[in-house]
Amino acid sequence: MRIAYVINSLEGGGAAAPVPAVTRVLRDQGAEVEVFALLRRDGRALAAMEADGLTVHIREGAEKDHLAAFAWLDRSLAMFKPDLIWTSLTRATLLGQLVGLRRRLPVVSWQHAAFLKPANKVLLRATQGLSQLWIGDSDNVTRLTAERLGVPPERLTTWPLFAAGGEAPVAKPWTPGQTVELGSLGRLHPVKGYDVLIEALARLKASGFVPPAPFRVRIAGDGAQREALLAQIASAGLDTVELIGFQARPRAFLADLHAYAQPSRSEGLCIAAHEAMEAGLPVVVSAVGEMPFTVLDRRTGYVVAPNDAEALAGALRALLAAPEELARLGQASRARVLQRFGADAFARAGTEIYARLPVSRAHRQAD
Repeated sequence: MRIAYVINSLEGGGAAAPVPAVTRVLRDQGAEVEVFALLRRDGRALAAMEADGLTVHIREGAEKDHLAAFAWLDRSLAMFKPDLIWTSLTRATLLGQLVGLRRRLPVVSWQHAAFLKPANKVLLRATQGLSQLWIGDSDNVTRLTAERLGVPPERLTTWPLFAAGGEAPVAKPWTPGQTVELGSLGRLHPVKGYDVLIEALARLKASGFVPPAPFRVRIAGDGAQREALLAQIASAGLDTVELIGFQARPRAFLADLHAYAQPSRSEGLCIAAHEAMEAGLPVVVSAVGEMPFTVLDRRTGYVVAPNDAEALAGALRALLAAPEELARLGQASRARVLQRFGADAFARAGTEIYARLPVSRAHRQAD
């Protein structure tokens, strides 16, 4: 089977990041997979795809030149001659569905986000019948896909987009005399809630809280909100908070921490928080997406309401007040994510989905 895997862009840290792991399972089943990216953007996801042996086709274009993007994708797939189009995120899905309709090719589509822009929700609901199978990247997103797009159960399944293989480096326990290293990993975008984290830290400072050990907060990632966040940090006088930019080795960054925070306003699965758990870190997360189902409150970290700086400040206070407990919480965190998202479960889910894939009429005739 030849699969054209269509993605919005090669931006690092987004839905492109799991592509190597997903396509590896498909290729293990005998599929030939090539990737078609509608935009390059920062291109940071490209190296991992090429290192995994994937052929990646990249369109040079703009965010909203949809007719040109459709024409490029149609030409590209006419040359590749796939048996199936696999799409990820709204733009890639809508254009992939149109090419599939034109070329009489079946389409399989991911849903990743817990939040959809209203216009995208309307469009996807109108076209959901053009994808023969929809895949949620977590139980939460699968449920939302059924509700908001009206996809019936027989065309809907789940493939959790995280495989905790246990090979990730594990963070070293905090020891007395050390600075407690608290971090986060994600785009500097309002959906990630870093303004809420900074407000929580400002409230913690204003309350006069003095932890038993000094602490530092490092936020790794780039994005349009960088200047606004820097201004907020300066206004609050938070000399312990740093925006350290994009990290090419996220696992090494996580292994250098003692605890992790994910204050998002919206998430699907949230791979970064799960990677932090695999690294053996206690995590403080907002109750969005899959995170409140994976994180056990007060056993592997803390779960707080989204967009609630006061609740987040309370969870951070509890965490920082007992640094000697961080390693114990972190061990429980790692055990939890390995049990829930082991590599065998990831591969098994992908194999079961592969067996359900619709294929083109030409592919059936060839068989």
